[in-house]
Amino acid sequence: MRKIGIKTLGDKLMELTAIYHRTESEFAYLYKDKKLHIRIRTKKGDIESINLHYGDPFIFMEEFYQDTKKMAKITSDALFDHWQVEVSVDFARIQYLFELKDTEGQSILYGDKGCVENSLENLHAIGNGFKLPYLHEIDACMVPDWVSNTVWYQIFPERFANGNARLDPEGTLDWDSSITPSSDDFFGGDLQGIIDHLDYLQDLGITGLYLCPIFESTSNHKYNTTDYFEIDRHFGDKEIFRELVEQAHQRGMKIMLDAVFNHIGSQSPQWQDVVKNGEQSAYKDWFHIQQFPVTTEKLANKRDLPYHAFGFEDYMPKLNTANPEVKDYLLKVATYWIEEFDIDAWRLDVANEIDHQFWKDFRKAVLAKKPDFYILGEVWHTSQPWLNGDEFHAVMNYPLSDSIKDYFLRGIKKMDQFIDEINGQSMYYKQQISEVMFNLLDSHDTERILWTAKEDVQLVKSALAFLFLQKGTPCIYYGTELSLTGGPDPDCRRCTPWERVSSDNDMLNFIKNLIKIRKHASATIQNGKYSLQEIKSDVLTLQWNYDGQVLKAIFNQSKEDYLLEKEAVALVSNCQELENQLVISPKGFVIFH
Repeated sequence: MRKIGIKTLGDKLMELTAIYHRTESEFAYLYKDKKLHIRIRTKKGDIESINLHYGDPFIFMEEFYQDTKKMAKITSDALFDHWQVEVSVDFARIQYLFELKDTEGQSILYGDKGCVENSLENLHAIGNGFKLPYLHEIDACMVPDWVSNTVWYQIFPERFANGNARLDPEGTLDWDSSITPSSDDFFGGDLQGIIDHLDYLQDLGITGLYLCPIFESTSNHKYNTTDYFEIDRHFGDKEIFRELVEQAHQRGMKIMLDAVFNHIGSQSPQWQDVVKNGEQSAYKDWFHIQQFPVTTEKLANKRDLPYHAFGFEDYMPKLNTANPEVKDYLLKVATYWIEEFDIDAWRLDVANEIDHQFWKDFRKAVLAKKPDFYILGEVWHTSQPWLNGDEFHAVMNYPLSDSIKDYFLRGIKKMDQFIDEINGQSMYYKQQISEVMFNLLDSHDTERILWTAKEDVQLVKSALAFLFLQKGTPCIYYGTELSLTGGPDPDCRRCTPWERVSSDNDMLNFIKNLIKIRKHASATIQNGKYSLQEIKSDVLTLQWNYDGQVLKAIFNQSKEDYLLEKEAVALVSNCQELENQLVISPKGFVIFH
């Protein structure tokens, strides 16, 4: 690599190719209270210190940079160190330049024109600095204040509780959590069943309910919507739903509904019109049709479908959300349930398969009705394109979920890999986005965590504790608090084992205590400085520091006991207290706060 006016000390050269920054991104953004966060990435272990030179671009022309601030190395992953500094700007404008010094004493300046020699001339050159010409608050990533303090509970309505047997579909099976359900089974869960257990959920500590689809549909999962404006007849009606929302709100719980806008059910009137009338149908442009007729008869291979569908499922034809009629229809759906029933959030199914323009219009429409509304996208991978402040507030955090399960439950990830992944993920998004990320370990789409852990409850407790100590908003999948197990879909959708509810249920009491700790430590987690370290082979320590408060946890995933001095603890699991020591057994952990 060619050096740019940098003195070579020994054989070690500063790794210029690893240095990275991008304006108006997760590397430079408005946070809160007119504070600006600026980040930079460098090669791991390469840079000793970084100073940020900054000031108003118009003052710069007369007085150069007004201020200098030292940046903090906030985390490291497998390849990179990540640095951050928080600055205030007086006139909503900023020009800035990075001064980097490596471990050998070499230094450079890094700005809009790349890396240049660290000289006064280059420091004062107007073209070298990065610029944010004007910081408009309307362009910032704004998130609802209430979300970061919410503990979610995901409900698959058909399997949560049967509150009104008169609504049961024909052939409804007896309620039994030991049954492995088939794809077509019905057990009679409904909205009244949720209402009947709101006190239970409140006692658990839940402050947000995420309901899988409740709209008219022919399936038990309801992801093939027939009518978006009607409650499914087997779940109840609009008055029952209104009561559910009102009672939840009275208990301080928010309601999030599931919006399936990528596709519609094949029994919907719109698709049936296409089936009947073909190219003459008024709805033919509502879908992505490759050829007519749209029949699936005698289809040898699903891949030969004459239209696009979710996956290759012929009963879920994909909607053309770029079509103005479709967009107008779906935005009316989105706003109707806010206006009429005061729901608080939408979870957006298969969000990554819908065009960005639709989601931008969606955000404008729903926030116009309720400014503190929460918009959550289902995206299973890194999601920066959807999280720029003009589409979603957050996504379902499956990368975090996979990392935790790979380390704690599956045991297939080494601790150093795990730490690198968690640290790297913490830098994916702007901080306000990270604070409202939807953190989960399992869902209606995955095998249950107890199944993943091969029925080892202790491993599940460790994974849940780690999840609840992460920045974001945690979610429990219904039945987890009662040790409900189940393999991949549809086995992950078993009936809630209500017979297990008791005052001495160990897992239930554990979840209650974990939620209490999370609520108490929420400000420390959301705003604090984070560290994750291996203090001994397969012994992990996690720590948050904020405003004089310290939240610390130690997880023992080794095969030996781990001893430490006795301290006041908030929560222990698989631990023993000796006279002056605390013994963390294998798979155990302790939380101090």
